[in-house]
Amino acid sequence: MAHEKNTSVAPGPVLLSDDRDGVRTLTLNRPHRKNAINPELWAALRDSLVSLETNRDVRALVIEGAGGSFCSGADLSEIADIHPMHKLRVLTDVALLLHELPIPTVAKVSGVAVGAGWNLALGCDLVVATPESTFSQIFSKRGLSLDLGGSWLLPKLVGLQQAKRLVLLAETIGAEEAEALGLVTWVVPKSEIDGYARDLAQRLASGPPIALAQSKSLLNEGADRTMRDALANEARAQAMNFGTSDAPEAYAAFAEKREPRFAGRWAVPRIGS
Repeated sequence: MAHEKNTSVAPGPVLLSDDRDGVRTLTLNRPHRKNAINPELWAALRDSLVSLETNRDVRALVIEGAGGSFCSGADLSEIADIHPMHKLRVLTDVALLLHELPIPTVAKVSGVAVGAGWNLALGCDLVVATPESTFSQIFSKRGLSLDLGGSWLLPKLVGLQQAKRLVLLAETIGAEEAEALGLVTWVVPKSEIDGYARDLAQRLASGPPIALAQSKSLLNEGADRTMRDALANEARAQAMNFGTSDAPEAYAAFAEKREPRFAGRWAVPRIGS
């Protein structure tokens, strides 16, 4: 999952976090290893995602890599003195936390996204890449099977046959093919990706937070539900939306020909004193 070994050491924390205008940007900060994820970085990712579950000020998340690469996968050069099952438990935590996070998430992919690094990007709701970006489910070339949710994500995104091709052959594909397969949402020039991802995240952060959370959950669950289940879940979610201040704010903004100001506040009157 990681690429060539490099013994140089990057200064500073392995994960950078910046909160601005309702958007948290997490930067994988091991550029000397093309941001391969070591145990310290796995733990930092988990802790940051946990903190987002109760942080109402952050309404969108961007994950990126430092130094021109997104992530070259798990760092196999660092052997942790723990049982592999304990190591995989942290990976499971990261994958589930990212998948179930109620806020919209964006992967900003420059350079390589390999193995668990690619599945980290696929675990985000939207993926922005550059024409130079490359992707590989490299696991089989390392004598491993896929992880970080890849066995669930890939068949849903590209179908079973293409998923098997990507995993069993471990081919490297470019951004254009990844976009054609539905594994990348947008491909933008390298010089524009920072501004594009920033504007996208701010658009998401300005949306109605409760409604976006409900829609994200409905879409994630919909593939495994019957139509009857989906309709029941939609009705439940819509009832919750009508209980917030955002629905009347949207109608008022439309009538007044202005942009809505969504807050995600509960607006049902209190019963009793």
